Amino acid sequence: MSIELIIFLVMVGTFMAGCFAAKLPVSVSMLLASVAGALVGGHGIPVRHLVEGTFAYIDTILTIATAMVFMKVVEKSGALDALSSLIIEKFHKVPSLLLILVMLVIMFPGMITGSSTASVLSAGSIMAPILLLLGIPKVNVGAIIAMGGILGMIAPPTNVPAMIICGGIDMPYVGFTLPLALLTFPLAILFVLLLGYKYVRKLDYSLIEGQLDKEIRKTYGVKIYLPILTLAALMLADSLIPAFPDVGTPVLFLIAAFVGLFTGKKFKVLETAKDAVQDVLPVMGILMGVGMFIQIMTLTGVRGLIVNASISMPGPLLYAAMGLAIPAFGAISAFGSASVLGVPFTLAMISGNQVLIVAALSLLAGVGDMVPPTALAGIFAAQVVDEPKYTRILKRSIIPIAVQILYALTFIIFSTPIGKFLGI
Repeated sequence: MSIELIIFLVMVGTFMAGCFAAKLPVSVSMLLASVAGALVGGHGIPVRHLVEGTFAYIDTILTIATAMVFMKVVEKSGALDALSSLIIEKFHKVPSLLLILVMLVIMFPGMITGSSTASVLSAGSIMAPILLLLGIPKVNVGAIIAMGGILGMIAPPTNVPAMIICGGIDMPYVGFTLPLALLTFPLAILFVLLLGYKYVRKLDYSLIEGQLDKEIRKTYGVKIYLPILTLAALMLADSLIPAFPDVGTPVLFLIAAFVGLFTGKKFKVLETAKDAVQDVLPVMGILMGVGMFIQIMTLTGVRGLIVNASISMPGPLLYAAMGLAIPAFGAISAFGSASVLGVPFTLAMISGNQVLIVAALSLLAGVGDMVPPTALAGIFAAQVVDEPKYTRILKRSIIPIAVQILYALTFIIFSTPIGKFLGI
């Protein structure tokens, strides 16, 4: 048994023992696993590498924190209630179209930021009350939001896992718009109808009309929507206008939140911001732990071991490993899964259509955001719908997850003919 394999087993064992035996927070368990791996690898306690790993996902951490601040502002100002009542009032006569529109709105922040948590925390929080008012059980609503966040993260134009894989094989992130659209939008429509349509098929608007807060729309008018419109405009400008200054997604969330201070009901700003950061503090800790874990895997050679093992796998076993290992590694990080496993699996499929393979592998990596114990999309979706047991949302999402994995593998296996058909 190689030293790298021993290190990997020690790291995984320490992590599992910390999470499930000692009941420690996931972030602390990852820290202990990283230290244990470094000690076994003969590197002592490499403080520099641990600190570097802590900041590996600083962009995502800032996005999560500021997205939550924005969500709280939208909620406290009354924009959340106003938007919910408006959408239901305008589209209640066509329930299927209503659900699809809600799903696309949920996906939008992830499409721009490349983060499933940004979708769940911002648009997911805004759309959750709408879905609940329609009579959909909160477990199903949580599953819809989680799936929307994951598919938004993978949809064009911004797909961080695909960018990570492209960077690892020196491939330009070009030509991905159509493949990513084909991989995500059909699934998004299928999942939202699968999880929600039977509850809204015979929607009786009169039963829910009284629960809609129309008064706030009359009081503040169109300006109540300005924070949401500002965020959408800034994200579109950042993506579509080359001359627009790239200030970063966290700043866009803060600008939109600042606008919300003057457009609706008054609230305590500092207290609201403190509550927002407090709510997401555990997940930010998880991302810091993930960064340390990946950093130590690279330092000790464990990452190289995984690369070599992936490239040497025969065909059928390779596909099975993709479908199982990439989502499973997402228990640590979907981004880490793309980096550690996505790159070697792409190299192992070098004879296929690389654009389609990378796009499909990123879809598999996205599933990792539902895999415990980290499960960023699932845990946040549970929080948004006030469901104390995340596992209930995971169980409700099993069929969509299985469909997502099989759909991605189909694109990988038949990448060459599909690529020729699409002209890629």
